[in-house]
Amino acid sequence: MTTALDLIGETPLVRLTRLGADLAPGVELYAKAEWCNLGGSVKDRPALWMIRDGERRGLLRPGMRIADATSGNTGIAYATIGAALGYGVTLALPANASPERRRTLRALGASLILTDPAEGMDLAIATIRQLVAREPERYFYPDQYSNPANPQAHYETTGPEIWRQTGGRVTHFVAALGTSGTFMGVTRRLRELNPAVRAIAVQPDSPYHALEGVKHMASTRLVPPIYDPAAPDAILEVSSEAAFATARRLAREEGLLVGISAAANVTAALQVARDLHAGVVVTILCDSANRYLSERFWEEPGFEQGSGI
Repeated sequence: MTTALDLIGETPLVRLTRLGADLAPGVELYAKAEWCNLGGSVKDRPALWMIRDGERRGLLRPGMRIADATSGNTGIAYATIGAALGYGVTLALPANASPERRRTLRALGASLILTDPAEGMDLAIATIRQLVAREPERYFYPDQYSNPANPQAHYETTGPEIWRQTGGRVTHFVAALGTSGTFMGVTRRLRELNPAVRAIAVQPDSPYHALEGVKHMASTRLVPPIYDPAAPDAILEVSSEAAFATARRLAREEGLLVGISAAANVTAALQVARDLHAGVVVTILCDSANRYLSERFWEEPGFEQGSGI
């Protein structure tokens, strides 16, 4: 019998044929469709591993609430899994999180603490830490930025899936840095399987950006402790405008409605792929566009118009 939590992991790997039409004949570009997870994003994987790890260690017990800081997707994962397991969830997140995300969280029963968007995730993290410190017996704080179970989830699941789905042919892995769990866990596993695999991290091109959930590591006050700056072979910077354009292209040319961080990943992966004569490049489609459809960039001139009536 399948349970709700069995719907986390084993997501499809999709080849981007039209966006990659100009690549060299020996280059293949793939993206992992993480919105196929139960809660609709790549964050389901670490959320489940952190919650189960908390239960095993006796840090999360019946009657306690799960509390953490989130830009949205991890919170939705906590709320989804919490509902399935019978835990309440309290989240701090910047007030500029998309309306779709906030409505989804409330629909799942989560309690929200909205923080000043100008302070980004740093303030959300500080806020939730203060809350947990006041009532440590009431809350389980997974601390997604510091918890080794976050990258371990990707080491145990996402990395092996990519390896298996590419038949061990993956040569380049490209992923954005938020908590850095996806990048760190997948990179560690792929390098164990093939030390020649190159890992390219993605970050915004400035501290002021619209790539929700993605960190500009050089300017953040709180670099995630799980992040190792020596891990990336290279770091590519992507502008918000470039990510918006790629999101529109993915929708129109591939039929893939994806979120902004997913589009940033594809923007960088295309850049990597175009520099190759041969190789298999894999990136992550973190979530779908259903959490961003209120964003104005979808309404760029020409995008909303069809090919004719």
